[in-house]
Amino acid sequence: MVLVANGFTRTVAALTLAAALFAPLACGQPRHPVSGRRIAGVMGVAGADWLVRPERTLEENPEKAVRMLGLKPGMIVADIGAGVGYYSLKLAAEVGPAGKVYATDIQPGMIERLRANIAKAGVKNIEPVQSSESSTGLADSSIDLMILVDVYHELSQPRAMLESLKRALKPGGRLVLFEFRKEDPKVPIREEHKMSVAEAKAELEADGLALDKVLHDLPWQHMMFFRKAGAAQ
Repeated sequence: MVLVANGFTRTVAALTLAAALFAPLACGQPRHPVSGRRIAGVMGVAGADWLVRPERTLEENPEKAVRMLGLKPGMIVADIGAGVGYYSLKLAAEVGPAGKVYATDIQPGMIERLRANIAKAGVKNIEPVQSSESSTGLADSSIDLMILVDVYHELSQPRAMLESLKRALKPGGRLVLFEFRKEDPKVPIREEHKMSVAEAKAELEADGLALDKVLHDLPWQHMMFFRKAGAAQ
């Protein structure tokens, strides 16, 4: 891989290359039955290094993102589609030794990389979980807060997975989507890897989740907080 010198051009080149690793041709992509958006392809293990690219700090400001989640020591959280654990490790530090992070992924190769990164960091409160395309692999009513960082738009069976996500949430639990802003043409991401607030709201509300709030404080992403419909705000 050849990247142009540091800066925006290098970022765009990296994103374009990464998208090519896991995005099928648009004509072959399925569409979501509610919003009609194209469902994006899943990044394979070959693209795992892109998840820890140095530019991610500027593009996503992950330290600020984690602070905005409002985590507290002792919470039980889940990183859905955790990949190599980029966010899992940050969540683990926030919830502390009394808390726990379940880091799920559908790809055994990602789980292997995740376990290696956990061991290297010496972290004891992260548990990798092998999930499937339709199930989180998490116990019912076990999670205080779950995050999907640039993951939801890739779910091949979004409605089945949302049912599984809802079951895993405790009463009063929250689901948070991080998605690149489709409304902003300056965000240099392929369209099928971006989502608008309107799309996310329509899709999740159709499956029994209510939008609580949207935060726009990150460089390129929305943070959208959902709860089970009918649950107290």
